Amino acid sequence: MLSTPLLVIVLMAVTGKADVWSHLWQTVLGDYVTHSLRLVVGVAIGVLLLGVSTAWLTACCEFPGRKLLSLLLLLPMAMPAYIIAYAYTGLLDFAGPIQTWIRATFELRYGEYWFFNIHSVTGATLMLSLVLYPYVYLMARAAFLAQSAHIIDVSRSLGATPSRAFFRVALPMARPAIVAGLSLAMMETLADYGTVQYFGVPTFTTGIFRTFYGFGDAAAAAQLAVVLLTFVILLVVLEKYSRRRISYFQSSDRKTPMTRLPLQGLTAWLTTLWCLLPVSLGFLLPFGLLAVWSTSSNEWVQGGFIDIAVNSLSLAAIAALVAVLLALVFAYAARISRSRWVHLSVQVTSLGYALPGTIIAIGVLVSFAWIDHHAVAAFDSMAGTQLGLLFSGTLIALVFAYTTRFLAVSLGAVQSGLQTIKPSLDSTARLLGRTPLQVLREIHVPMLKGSVLTAFLIVFVDVLKELPATLMLRPFNFNTLAVRAYELASDERLIDAAPASVLIVLVGLIPVFFLNRSITKR
Repeated sequence: MLSTPLLVIVLMAVTGKADVWSHLWQTVLGDYVTHSLRLVVGVAIGVLLLGVSTAWLTACCEFPGRKLLSLLLLLPMAMPAYIIAYAYTGLLDFAGPIQTWIRATFELRYGEYWFFNIHSVTGATLMLSLVLYPYVYLMARAAFLAQSAHIIDVSRSLGATPSRAFFRVALPMARPAIVAGLSLAMMETLADYGTVQYFGVPTFTTGIFRTFYGFGDAAAAAQLAVVLLTFVILLVVLEKYSRRRISYFQSSDRKTPMTRLPLQGLTAWLTTLWCLLPVSLGFLLPFGLLAVWSTSSNEWVQGGFIDIAVNSLSLAAIAALVAVLLALVFAYAARISRSRWVHLSVQVTSLGYALPGTIIAIGVLVSFAWIDHHAVAAFDSMAGTQLGLLFSGTLIALVFAYTTRFLAVSLGAVQSGLQTIKPSLDSTARLLGRTPLQVLREIHVPMLKGSVLTAFLIVFVDVLKELPATLMLRPFNFNTLAVRAYELASDERLIDAAPASVLIVLVGLIPVFFLNRSITKR
């Protein structure tokens, strides 16, 4: 059932007419492909440069502030890309403080000086790189920490310099983890809507949105979605391929701690500054700007703002609860069942995270509309009275889309927790007369409290930040913090957009700290 949106998209693309598609092919499809590829390649370079370098330095070197920076480097995960785009627009745009100071100091007018245009592909690439590099940082750092210290020591004893040991030994061993994090960052780049739309960069996500609402042609939007889906599938296949030998880089001697390379003098302080750079640009500076702007906004005291915050938090809580409950059921079914169909079904339900919210929203909208119209027609013929729409344009459709999109996140956390529970506990409980459901409720759920809480928090924050699916599926007169910030920023009311943005970021910090605590324990 959760794969219905994907099946609907593919069916619509195959059976739809080619009139609008032909127009898109001749006019804007080339721009969509070009800009999407430029974004993906640029973000890939950016997250590799920032993520791998900081992961190696914090895991394998000793320098001032290393422990604190290991935590701070995770903070940009709490900052949605479209929110950081709002902050840097207010800072670097023509009416921003920097360009205003340049014109006032040097007595220049518009067009008489060059300044970086933030509303460009390059600007979108920078914004996405600053908030997505933690994907690579997390996985690369875990891989570096898991490597056996003996291997690095042996390479050093054979005359390898620290840099040579990194490029010839440590980096190749961490390659699967780095590629996995890179694949996630690239999928998030392809799925992004708020940043590219706000910067006016035509990509597949903005094209799908415009085709669906501008042309009113769901089939043409589905055809664009299938092209985007092809790129996403290639990334998923690449990520799976990179993990085929993931045990290759795991440490065989957990008792031997990693011997960190002590850095001294200017090298040590330059390393500290390098690790502080992505933290400052990706979190401290934009969040500081938003916090200052929010003090000048009246949005905090608006009655509507409180209602919007309650809507967002309650909706995120409901979606996270549904996703976690389904994840428990699916993960436990895969644990106790030997059926290939069960395992295949669980894997299929995990594909939603690889799909952009725009694609899922169209699939949900079309499928629910079909169900509604047939249900209404059947009810009218039997009862003789008109029945309103049951699912389309309701919170049910929105929660279903969120569950489809983020079930893989909660499923991964729950499965990781189940792997730490010995199968012998299941067998013992079954011998004592417990049913599988009782085993799950009485044994596994109490032992999985940490994993369940982590899954709940991550899905909660992801739902809170989700923009395109919420824009397309929300009921009338229903708003969320993400949509409110997007609407105000689109009207160039950046100061009024700051309170909603600040609240999203503050809530997003919660799973970041839980994640860091989990990594530290391991």
